Amino acid sequence: MGRPGGDLTRSLIIAPQWIGDAVMTEPLMRRLAARGERLTVGALPWVAPVYQAMPQVAEVIEFPFAHGGLQFKARRILAQQFAKQVEPFDTAYVLPNSLKSALLPFLANISKRVGYLGEARIGLLTHRLKNPKNKPPMVAFYSALSGASDVASDRPQLQLDATQTATDITPFGLNPQAYVVMAPGAEFGPAKRWPTAHFGEVARRLSAECGLRSVLLGSGKEATLCDEIQAVCPDALNLAGKTQLRQALSIIAASKNVVSNDSGLMHVAAAFGVPQVAVFGSSSPLHTPPLSDKAQVLWLKNDTTYQPALDCAPCFDRECALGHMRCLNDVRPDQVLAAISTV
Repeated sequence: MGRPGGDLTRSLIIAPQWIGDAVMTEPLMRRLAARGERLTVGALPWVAPVYQAMPQVAEVIEFPFAHGGLQFKARRILAQQFAKQVEPFDTAYVLPNSLKSALLPFLANISKRVGYLGEARIGLLTHRLKNPKNKPPMVAFYSALSGASDVASDRPQLQLDATQTATDITPFGLNPQAYVVMAPGAEFGPAKRWPTAHFGEVARRLSAECGLRSVLLGSGKEATLCDEIQAVCPDALNLAGKTQLRQALSIIAASKNVVSNDSGLMHVAAAFGVPQVAVFGSSSPLHTPPLSDKAQVLWLKNDTTYQPALDCAPCFDRECALGHMRCLNDVRPDQVLAAISTV
């Protein structure tokens, strides 16, 4: 695929706004680049570093948009800039399902605009895929936008320059493979968060029994969770709210192990191929698993020895409607420590 004369097709990717979703678009990027498309990704600042860890992406543009609202004026101004480029975009792939995400390629008059039907976008897209009744895993959902059908086995892969990684972790006093990352947050809500007391006990025992320090990662909103872990294990390094995403990616890539909930950072660890343990509660690893051979998933719903059985799981609720949170509370630190030893 390309322009007459062999020039690459110039493609604009409108990225999703969540870290985990961004990671799961990497196989799509790989497919598009392999067939001769030059990829420019437009992403919100908090997910842009994920695309900078994809070698097949030629350029990353940080969009000046915020959460919520149409922000029509800002989109129109940027669209006018795109339309005036010496080499305009040939194709746009709109990954989110929202109306506002499809506005920019339409206003920029990009001739081919690909995306899923959603939020009254029929006139904004030229190539529309129907949203499947039974939504497939997210990697396959995004990869299908390439037009390919053999997408079920795709796995995300992220790469960082070793020199850049060393530059990012050194200010925090970290050495590669000498620490374990713990990510206790989950944006969706408490029903996806393993108790901080359990995280703290794992961190304490890794320190006492293995000489491994734990590094706590999260946003500023998750600082309280990390404080609670540090209260149990005082020698844990609490970096919640103290890193940029690019630094957090480097810290994960250079770690010995990662312990997390079902979250965006879980998918980051999987894409870097870091040995990891992922604790699931209200959500399902059948839909959003860490796609790595080095991942261990703990989900009591699948544990036939656990009684009484968790008939309520997966509920996909933000908070436990039954008030007991058994799906997470009953995953014991010993189970996580045992899983760490096998990955």
